[in-house]
Formats: sequence, structure tokens, C-alpha cells
Amino acid sequence: MDTAISPAPPEAGAILGAMPVAVLTVDGAGRIATANPAAEQLLGAGSALLVRRRLEDLVRADSPLAALVELARRGGGASEYGVVLSSPKLPERLVDAHVAPLGDGAGDLLVCLVERSMARLIDRHLSHRGAARSVAGMAAILAHELKNPLSGIRGAAQLIERAVGESERELAQMICEETDRIRNLVERVDAFADDRPPGGERVNVHRALEHVRRLEGGAAGGRVRFVERYDPSLPPVWGNRDQLVQAFLNIVKNALEAAPENGGEIELSTRYRHGFKFSGGGGKPLDLPIVVAVRDNGRGVPDDLRDTLFEPFVTTRRGGAGLGLALVARIVENHGGVVECESRPGRTVFRVRLPAMADGGGAP
Repeated sequence: MDTAISPAPPEAGAILGAMPVAVLTVDGAGRIATANPAAEQLLGAGSALLVRRRLEDLVRADSPLAALVELARRGGGASEYGVVLSSPKLPERLVDAHVAPLGDGAGDLLVCLVERSMARLIDRHLSHRGAARSVAGMAAILAHELKNPLSGIRGAAQLIERAVGESERELAQMICEETDRIRNLVERVDAFADDRPPGGERVNVHRALEHVRRLEGGAAGGRVRFVERYDPSLPPVWGNRDQLVQAFLNIVKNALEAAPENGGEIELSTRYRHGFKFSGGGGKPLDLPIVVAVRDNGRGVPDDLRDTLFEPFVTTRRGGAGLGLALVARIVENHGGVVECESRPGRTVFRVRLPAMADGGGAP
């Protein structure tokens, strides 16, 4: 009688390498023994640099993570949510941390770090998508119902301007100016009503960003320094160049408004992140390896706006319409991507994650 031979289980290293969660093992002396690729990505260093270093070299001694490690050494696992990882060599990261003994009696520990911004990305993306679709229906009504009356009002005001004296002419001009302002607002809202596919062309992301930098660099008047850190191997994306330029432009405009008057800095960066997939609530997971980031050193996003930042009519700017970031979310969604923001005073980063163009050309 034949006996079926079960396939050999995968090695532990292969399992850890495939995990999207940052996993470290720490020996009894507090030195890092192993680090999987997700940990290298989170900590900004390769395994060769991480291994044999002490954990406190990466985080401050007063970090909650250090306290969790000590708690786990005394017995049992320990977890804490919303832990800030920070050190002089590492930009701050908000993570959920889980530490547990490996059970070999040598004091070795398993440390799992789940970046908080990614854990919340799915919920935020679904919220952005619902908000954008709600605005799309409203925009169609506004465009139809308001544009024609506004044209009539402006035409009537121009006729009045020609027939009245100098003192009344100023009032007629005010009517024209206010009518134009309302029309511009309606046209901005109307952008949400365009449900057509974004179009099909190869888009060089770096050229789009360079176009935005030239536009806004002049508007900044030298008060803000632009830094560009581009991945030269970044492949093109498939979509509408003008729409992507508009999305990047809106993000950069926000960064300019937030940047300090003296010492302002905006960094435009790109990178190709292998293996990043996003599941947006059903359907096939999205492969989003292209990351476009805009970082500024401004005041940061207020806490009470972070969860609604990409919803329409949410703004911190006096006189702002609150449509810029909502339009960003819609454009990025139409291109099959997602947008996220992490912010604290002095460091705000907007990340646009997009699919790469298919090997044979065209949409992925």
C-alpha cells in the first residue's frame, strides 16, 4: 500500500521573509539575532546592519518598546498599541508592538512591530472612496443647476455696469467677481462628477513631479527649499498625466501652506516597494509597488482632522474650500491606488501608492 509523503514544511526563514509584519528576534543579551525584510523596511536598515546590534541602539532607553521587552523577560507576552519608535537615526514611526518569549529558556524574545499607519489604511481608504462617490453625485447636480444661472447673473451684471454711474459700477463689478468665484468653486466640485476612466498613456512619475516642482517652486519665492530623492529605476504608470499632476500639485500646495516661513523644506521622493499589496474590502488585492511621497516640515495636521482629512469640505485654511485633498483621493482611486498621510509637528508625509504598468503596456 502506497503511503503519501507529505511535502516538507517551509523553513522558518522563508515564512518570516514572506510576512508583511516586521519581526525581530532578540537574544538574552538584548542583541538583535534576526530581522525579516519587513523589519528592514520599517527600521530603514539592512539585516547585516541590524544583526548583533542592541535594541536600545535603535530606540531610546525610555521607549515603551524597551519597557515591553523587560516585561516579557519577566514572563509571558506583552503588547502595547500606538508605540512611537524614535531615535536620533530613525524617523518616528507609530507601531503596535507585541513581544513574547521564544520558550527556549535562553531569554530570547520575538518582537513583532505592525506600523499603525498601514493598519488604518484600509479603513481610511474605504472612507475616502465613499466620500468621493457622495461628492460625485452632488457635483453632477450642482454643475447642472448652478452653471446656467451663474452665467445669466454675470451677463446681467455686465449690462448694468455699462448703464450706471461710477459709484454703482463698483457694485456691478463686485457681482461679477463674486459670480466668478462661485463658478470656479462649482467647477472644482464638478471634477468629482467625471466618472470616465483616467485615460491610457505611459506616465513618467518623475517628469510629473518635476513639472509640479517648477510650478510651485516659483510660487514659493525661495522661502521653501525643495529636495528631490527619486528612485531612478521607477517604472512608468498607466493613466492620465494631467490628473496625476493635479493630484501631486494639490498635495504640494498643502505642503507649501504648512511649511514655516523660515527654513521651510519640502521633499519629493519616489521608491519601488516590492511585495506591497492592499486589500480594499473585497476583490483581488491590489499590487501597489510605486510610492510617491511628499514630506514637509510644517506644523502638522491637527489631531481632530486626521481621520477626515480626505473628505470634502475639510480644511484648516481660512477661505479654503476643502476640496483639494478630496480630489487627490478620487484621482488616486481612479488610478487603482491609495493615498495616506502620517503627521506630527515638524514632519508630515503624504504617500501615494500606485500600481506599476503591466509588462506588455497598458493598465495593470
